[in-house]
Amino acid sequence: MPESSDTHIGTRLREARKRAGLTQRGLASASGVSVSLIRKLEQQEVQETRLETARALAVALRVPTSALLRRDDGMDDAEPVGPWEQVRAALTAPRQPSDVTDAEPTARGLGAALRATEPLFAGDRFAELAVVLPHLLRDADALDDEEPHTRAIRGRLLQLTGWLLTQNRQFEAANHALDRAQAEATDRLDGAATATIQCWLLLRTGRVGEARELAERWADETEPRLSRATADELASWGWLMLRVSAASVRDARQGQAADALRMASAAAAALGREHSPEGDWLRTFGPTTVVLKAAEHEAVTGRPDRVLAASEQVPLDELPRTSNNRNRHLLDVADAHARLRRYGEAVDVLREIQAASPQWLPQQRYARDILGRIVRRRRTLTPEMRGLADAVRLPL
Repeated sequence: MPESSDTHIGTRLREARKRAGLTQRGLASASGVSVSLIRKLEQQEVQETRLETARALAVALRVPTSALLRRDDGMDDAEPVGPWEQVRAALTAPRQPSDVTDAEPTARGLGAALRATEPLFAGDRFAELAVVLPHLLRDADALDDEEPHTRAIRGRLLQLTGWLLTQNRQFEAANHALDRAQAEATDRLDGAATATIQCWLLLRTGRVGEARELAERWADETEPRLSRATADELASWGWLMLRVSAASVRDARQGQAADALRMASAAAAALGREHSPEGDWLRTFGPTTVVLKAAEHEAVTGRPDRVLAASEQVPLDELPRTSNNRNRHLLDVADAHARLRRYGEAVDVLREIQAASPQWLPQQRYARDILGRIVRRRRTLTPEMRGLADAVRLPL
C-alpha cells in the first residue's frame, strides 16, 4: 500500500521545523544532520531514515522522536522473507493433528528437543534454525493441551521464535509469535519476559512511544520491593526498566531515561551479580548488563568518548559471544571509534564481531551504517574493509 503523505516523516519534520522557526540550514546546524538529507526527507525523496537521525532532529526541534516518525497500522517486513517463509507458514497454519504415520509429539519429547536447539538461538545460527524451527512449531501446536508443561514449552518456543525473527527483521511474523507467546504465559514473570522482547521489537520498528508505554505498564505491574524481591523478580523488573530507558533516550526524554536507568541499576545492585532466571540466557540481568545499556545510551546521544569509557568497565572476555549482549555492545564500540576517526580500531571491532557471529552481523543495519561512514572517508579500502562490506551488504 502506498504511503500517504500525512504519515511520512518528511511532512511531520517540515511542520515541526516551521513551528520552531528554523530554516533547513538552521536545523542542520542545530542537529548535526546534513541539510541535504533534511531537504530530501521533507521533499519525500528519501522514504526512511535511521532512528538515531530522527532522534537528533527531534532533540534540535525540542519534540519527542515519536512526533516525527510515521505511524503505520501494520508492520511490513523490512526485508524479503527468504529462508523464513516456512517459519511464517508454521506460525500461522491452523492447528492440525499429526500425520497418522507419525507418533504423537509429547511435551517431554518436545521439551528435550527445544533444549537441544537453544544453543542455536544463543549462537545466532540462523541457517540451521530456519530449517528446524518449522518442525518444532508444528509439533508444539500438535501437543495435547491437557498434558503437563505444554503451555510453558510452547510459550518458550514462541518467545525464542519472536526474538529470532526480530533479529532477522521479520517484524510482522515476530509480532505474531510474541502475541501468541503472551497468550501462553504461565505467570506474570513469564509474561514480563515476553513483554521485554515485544518492547525490543517496537524499538527496532521505530515505535518508541509504544515501547515505552508497554515497558512502563509491565514494570508497574511487576515492581518488587527491592529488600524482599527474589532474584527472578529483580531481573525481570530490571529488564523492563532498561526498556523504559532505551525507549525514552531514543524519544529525546533524557530525564525519564536517566531515572529508569537508575532504577535498573538499583535492581542490579540488589542482585550483586549477573543472574539468569531459570538459566534463561535471554533474561540474564545484573550490573554488567546495566553498564552495557548505559554505554548504549551514550552512543544514542552521540558521546563516543563516554561509550569507550563505559566499555572499559565491561569484562568482555567473560561475556558469552551472543548477540543480545556482547555483540550489540561491540557495535557501539565500533561506532564510537568511527566517530572519533579511529577507523582501524573500528574495523578491527567489526571483524571481531564477524568472526564470532557471521550470520548475525549481516542483519545489522547499524553495522552497515558504521562501515558506510568509514568507507566514505577513505580514498582506498583495505581487503579487510572490502570483506566487511560484502558481509554487511554495503554497496561499494
